[in-house]
Amino acid sequence: MGCVYGKCCKREDVKANRNGVAYSGSGGEGIIPVFAERSLECISVPSHKFCLEYSVLTQRGYYPDAPEKENQDSYCIKTQLQGNPNIHFFGVFDGHGQFGTECSNFVKDKLVEILSNDSSLLKDPVKAYNDAFLSTNEELHRSDIDDGMSGTTAITALVVGDTLYVANVGDSRAVVALKNGNQIIAQDLSHDQTPFRKDEYERVKLCGARVLSVDQVEGLKDQSVQTWGNEETEGGDPPRLWVQTGMYPGTAFTRSVGDSTAETIGVIAAPEVSLVQLTPEHLYLVIASDGVFEFLPSQAVVDMVSSYQDPRDACSAIVAESYKLWLTHENRTDDISVIIVHIKGLMSV
Repeated sequence: MGCVYGKCCKREDVKANRNGVAYSGSGGEGIIPVFAERSLECISVPSHKFCLEYSVLTQRGYYPDAPEKENQDSYCIKTQLQGNPNIHFFGVFDGHGQFGTECSNFVKDKLVEILSNDSSLLKDPVKAYNDAFLSTNEELHRSDIDDGMSGTTAITALVVGDTLYVANVGDSRAVVALKNGNQIIAQDLSHDQTPFRKDEYERVKLCGARVLSVDQVEGLKDQSVQTWGNEETEGGDPPRLWVQTGMYPGTAFTRSVGDSTAETIGVIAAPEVSLVQLTPEHLYLVIASDGVFEFLPSQAVVDMVSSYQDPRDACSAIVAESYKLWLTHENRTDDISVIIVHIKGLMSV
């Protein structure tokens, strides 16, 4: 749902091979993700005697009308912030617009830099997180990057000892797997910031946004109808934000970093921050762009991760399944990025 404007996709007949990797094309040519990253890292949290084992994978989307388009997703993993072995940062950034790649890369570097230099980080992580996002947004506005119609969403997690802070701007997502008896339950740690949410819808309307789907903007549907069901049923033509007198910017999210034009109608860079006290029942964390969650529910993602002991294999499986589902429903795929962090050895106090 990261396209800034227009119905960029149409359904196409697609098959999948036995490994779940999608392929398409009338000439029999394969469209197969190329999995580059296969690293497995482990870092300790000595204050609570557990470790974080993690892997990451990012896959460029398939764009038949723009075969040279860059992967606008980026990620940042920064261990031992401020030289403290108990503070670790993970983030996925989903760029969009003409300069989305530049925005995504700028924000991933600047956000963690500002956090690393904030003397209040340990004392008040929530305030530090909020300040870092707002400052990064201002720095992007002042940079040489044209963010008038470009920007990035950001889903980030900060481990401080046995406390997990998740800060979200946009429609990517963080999910933690929670062991509950014999079940492993997906617990969302972020909530997509889109006009489907009543609170976000009302906030941007008060800021002057028109909220309409593309069909409504083009006159194919009644503009007075201000209900769109939910993201599962209306994901193909979601409500978007438009200025009062024009057909732009058309963002399907209500928060982002950058997007200075959309900022005039209520799109903000202030994150929503959630806090989780980690316990031995918290098994792993998934941080992923909406390239994963567009067609995969959180529980399905957690179920897939639970099927693999190695987070590298889980990353590959999630990206492959996401890629396949995109091509099942549309004639292209989004960029797809995922970080999986296993929480190992955390003991009860």
